Amino acid sequence: MVPDISTGSRTYGLLNYLYGPGRRDEHTDPHIVASWMPGLAPDPGRDPAATLKQLTDRLDLPVLALQKNRRPARHVWHCPVRTAPGDRLLTDDEWAEVARRIVHATGIAEEGDDKACRWVAVRHADDHIHLVATLVRENGRRPRRHEDGIRAQAECRKIEAEFGLQILNGGDRTAAQRPTSAERAKAERAGRTETPRETLRESVRQALAGATNEEEFFRRLAEAGLRIEKRIAPSGDTLGYKVALPGDRNRDGEPIWFSGSRLAPDLSLPRIRQRLEAGLPDQDTPLNDRSGARESRPARARREAAHVAERSASALSGDDDAGSAAQLVGVGELLDAVAQTSPASTRRELAEAARAFERATRSHTRAVHADNRAIRSAARGIIRAGNALGKGEDGGATAMLLSTMVLVAVAAARWHSARGHAQQAAASQLAAQHLRTAYRAAATVPMNSMHEHGRRLPETTRRRHAESVAATLPNQADHIRREPGWDALAATLDQAESAGHDPAALLKEAIEWRELDTADNVTDVLVWRLRRLGKLPAAVTPPHAREARTTPPAADRSPQPTPSVPSTRLAQPDLRTRSPRR
Repeated sequence: MVPDISTGSRTYGLLNYLYGPGRRDEHTDPHIVASWMPGLAPDPGRDPAATLKQLTDRLDLPVLALQKNRRPARHVWHCPVRTAPGDRLLTDDEWAEVARRIVHATGIAEEGDDKACRWVAVRHADDHIHLVATLVRENGRRPRRHEDGIRAQAECRKIEAEFGLQILNGGDRTAAQRPTSAERAKAERAGRTETPRETLRESVRQALAGATNEEEFFRRLAEAGLRIEKRIAPSGDTLGYKVALPGDRNRDGEPIWFSGSRLAPDLSLPRIRQRLEAGLPDQDTPLNDRSGARESRPARARREAAHVAERSASALSGDDDAGSAAQLVGVGELLDAVAQTSPASTRRELAEAARAFERATRSHTRAVHADNRAIRSAARGIIRAGNALGKGEDGGATAMLLSTMVLVAVAAARWHSARGHAQQAAASQLAAQHLRTAYRAAATVPMNSMHEHGRRLPETTRRRHAESVAATLPNQADHIRREPGWDALAATLDQAESAGHDPAALLKEAIEWRELDTADNVTDVLVWRLRRLGKLPAAVTPPHAREARTTPPAADRSPQPTPSVPSTRLAQPDLRTRSPRR
C-alpha cells in the first residue's frame, strides 16, 4: 500500500480531476467513501443535486474564514493511497477505515479532534483512493503534519499486516524524491517517457561518474546539454548549483530548475565535493592490463574494470561497513560509466540497471570515500576509453565485465539484506536482473564461438580438462560438465594451455579468487575469470572462420605451403571508437 503526499493551491481543480473521466477514461464511479463529517460533505458522484463547487466551498470554508494575508499559499493536501498489484480488492468500508487511519496518523484529523482539518476520501478505481484535505483547522490554526509522509508509510505497513495485503518495504529517508503527479502529467502531455526530474538525475549521475574534480563535473554537465546555474558567494566561491532541461519551462516561460539536493540527497554540491576530494589514484596513466597490444581501449578498460569490480564484490562480504558503503557508491559510478558507453544491444538494460542500483548506493551507513578510489578510477577509464562496439574484443570484454557485475549486484543485495536495508536490497536485486539480461545479449556471440571451439577439441583433450575440473572442484564437476557452458570452459582451458599456462593451476586460482555460490552459471563465471587471469583474448575466432581466412580462393591457390594458424587469435581492433555520451 503506497501513499504519496503532495500539496497544491486549487481545491476545485483537484476535485474536478478526481470526479472527471481521467486522462484515458480510467475513472469509474467516483464517489466519497469517508469524510470529516458525512452530513456536511456533498458527494457529486452519488447525489445528483450536489456539485463540485458545493464540495469545494465546504472544504475551503476554514481557509476562506481567514484574512487573505493569513491564508496558506498551498492549502490543499493530497494523498493517493494505492494497493500493490496482486492485492485483493478492498470494499468501500475498508477504504473508509484506511482513510480515517491515515488522516489520524498524519495529523490532518486525529480521532476525537473536533477542530481538525476538513477532508474527504474519493474512490474512482478499484485499487486506490484519493485523500483531499484543506490545511486550516476549524480554529484557524495549521495542522501539525511534520513528517506526514513517514507517518503515512508507517501506518500503511500496519494496515497491510492487518488486512492481509502485501507488506511493502519501508522507507529510510535516503531515497531520491519521486516525481510529483503534476510532473508525471506534464511529461505525458509532452510525450516524454520520464519526467525532467528523472532525466536530470540520470544526467548528473553520469557527469559525476569517474570525474576527478568539480571543474570536470560542470564541464560534463554542459556537454550533456543541460542548463546550469551556479550559486556564487561574494568571495567568488561556488556554494551550490541547479540544472534545467532546455525547453522545460513553467507558465511564465521561465526554466524549471532543480538543485542537486532536489534530484537526490547525494547530488548536492557538498556531497559531491566529499566524493571528489577523495581523489583518483593515477588518474591518467594507461591501463595496466595489456592482454594484447592490438586490443582496443574500450576492451582494455572493461578488463581492468572487471578485475576491480570483483574485488568490490569480495569487499562487500567483509565487516567494514563504511568501506562497503563506499564500494557501493563506486559500483554505481561504474554502472553509469558502462551504461553511457555501451553498444546499442545492451544500452537499454544497462541504463535500467544503473537507475535501479542508484537506490542501492544510499543508506544511513556513512561511506569512507577513500576506499572506492580504485573502482572510481575504473569508471573513469571506461569513460576515457570511449564507446565500445558490440563485437570482437569489445563485445567479449563487455560480457566479461557484465558477468562480474551480476555477482557484484547479488553481493550488494546480500549486504543490504543483512543490515535491514529493504529498499536497497530490492534495488540491488532489480539491478542484477537487468544485468543478467544485458550479459546474455553481450555474451551470445563470444560464448558461441568458444562453444564451437570446445566441441571441436579432440576427445582426449576434453577428457584431460575434465579431469582438471574434477580435481579442483570434485563436488561440482558433474554439474559443471552438464552446464551449457562446458564446451566454452574446455576451450578456455585449452587456450590457456596453448598460451603456456598450467590449466589446473590457473583453474585453481580462478576458483580461489572468490566463492561461486552466487553464480547463476558457474562455467560462465569461470570462463571469464580464466580469460582475465590468463590474459586470453575475450573474443575467439570460430574455427571455420579461421579456416576461411587462411584458405585462398581456388583461382589464387599456389603450391606454396600454407602457414600454420595459431589456435587463438586476437580480434582486429575497430578504430571507429567514439567518445562517450556525456
